[in-house]
Amino acid sequence: MRSEQEIMDLVLRVAEEDSRVRAVGMNGSRTNPNVPKDPFRDYDIAYLVTDMKSFLDDPDWVDVFGERIIMQTPEDMELFPNELGDRFSYLMLFTDGSRIDLMLIPLEEKDQYCREDGLTVILLDKDDVLPAIPPPTDQEYWVQKPSAQCFADCCNEFWWTSTYVAKGLWRREILYALDHLNLVRAMLLKMLEWKVGIETDCSLSIGKNAKFLKRYVDEETWEGLLMTYPSGDDEHVWDALFKMTGLFEKAAVEAGERLGYQYRFTEADKINQYLKHVQQLEPDAKEIY
Repeated sequence: MRSEQEIMDLVLRVAEEDSRVRAVGMNGSRTNPNVPKDPFRDYDIAYLVTDMKSFLDDPDWVDVFGERIIMQTPEDMELFPNELGDRFSYLMLFTDGSRIDLMLIPLEEKDQYCREDGLTVILLDKDDVLPAIPPPTDQEYWVQKPSAQCFADCCNEFWWTSTYVAKGLWRREILYALDHLNLVRAMLLKMLEWKVGIETDCSLSIGKNAKFLKRYVDEETWEGLLMTYPSGDDEHVWDALFKMTGLFEKAAVEAGERLGYQYRFTEADKINQYLKHVQQLEPDAKEIY
């Protein structure tokens, strides 16, 4: 596997030798001091360029970075909508295990690029035209204190969507049930994120997909959370759903007390009773009650 120095030297050498590339930036995990170092960290590189069309007309120009296992160019894909405007990205996994996510950005967007991510560092500025930016920080990704309305919305979404899981399980539509179970879990993770934020004065990030959550919750909560990822067996999904309701209520009550927000115990109790009722409902039932 190529070393970090080898990759960085290559990225800068390609840029320096190509007159169309006027500046190079980097962000992501390799500029975030709070992210553990491991061999799977991507190189999130931006080339600020002139003449975008000449790059796009020559799809093989990226071969200079090495032999690839696979590449994805999202802005070229019909399956997903283009959300980057005039930008274009090459997501490349190489045979040595290295990964470079390279984005081409029109030079006219230089000011916007330098403002949009607090983890950005400038590696090269041939024309000395980029604005000065502060040292990288992940502060914009720190957990934010929710408003009372946002807290209430999370609770409502959790309990509302849990009824879809129950409906899917009674109908024996396991994929429908599992899809909605994931939506319920998303609200649980959001509440746990807020709880962690409150306990740490909103001074940290739990990472994409809550990947650092384990660091900040107790072992019982963590083990319980893992139990919410069931097999495709109906009873396992029911167990996972009820494990979620217990975890959610505990986290929401604690977070609500710290924030001074009201938790709707009556609504939660009614839904819990409804879920248990549907679980025991005969498979040929003509009415729910």
